[in-house]
Amino acid sequence: MKNTIYYFVAGLCSVFTHAQVGIGTSAPKSTLDVNGKSTIRKELRVGGTSTQVGNAGLNGQVLVSQGEGLPAAWKPLNVSFMEEGQYKLINSYLSSDQAGITTLSNGVSGDGVYKNNVGDDITDTSKGKWNKIAGLENNFTIKNGKNRLTYQFQTGIEMKAPAAATSQSISFTCGVFRNSKLVAVRPDKLSSTNNTDKLGIQDYIFTLNYTEQDVPVGAQKIEVACRKMDTSNSASQFAIGRNVSDTNNVSNAFTLESAMKIDVIEYVTYKAN
Repeated sequence: MKNTIYYFVAGLCSVFTHAQVGIGTSAPKSTLDVNGKSTIRKELRVGGTSTQVGNAGLNGQVLVSQGEGLPAAWKPLNVSFMEEGQYKLINSYLSSDQAGITTLSNGVSGDGVYKNNVGDDITDTSKGKWNKIAGLENNFTIKNGKNRLTYQFQTGIEMKAPAAATSQSISFTCGVFRNSKLVAVRPDKLSSTNNTDKLGIQDYIFTLNYTEQDVPVGAQKIEVACRKMDTSNSASQFAIGRNVSDTNNVSNAFTLESAMKIDVIEYVTYKAN
């Protein structure tokens, strides 16, 4: 019993002399040195004084070091956590083009191909005479085979009929190609009736949205191309992604420019060390 009291008193003297407390260690290196697991059952407060309780922070904040000699502080977390088992946006690619396609008018008839299939090659003229919108090409690398690629393409289409009071129409289609193979396509038709108020010019906005899943790992080249399928009059002027002429007061290359957005979304996984 005497020995127990002696050691207890000696321990208290050590605490008061050195102002250091060790838990799980006989040689504490700071005011409180914990060598082992810690459990906090309620809030963790910092920045308190002898007369004022510390700050417990707000929901979603994290405790951040401010450097040696300075107290830790609660800070908002601006970076979202990537949890395993979720799809997360890895990167977005944006591009625009005002050059467009101007080679589908002035006597050019349609190619007569009305159907396409996934995997059609962009150079195979039996599948259509495709014309690329050069400024929309994007190149990137897929690192996770479990993914989603979302394509959002929009462009302006313009036609000018030879006679403003005569009904004319043009059937066309635009597609997205990955590594020269077709992955998404949408056909459409532009028509004009008595359009004398705009000197025979008819404008239209074309949109293609598509999501491709589980694209193979590796380098990817994305291209957008369009073609004319049919026309009621090959003399009709026709342009994709720009105006048919710079001399009109109806449109210009800016108002009809092409835009492409590609979102690369990959599945989040973590490897054990």
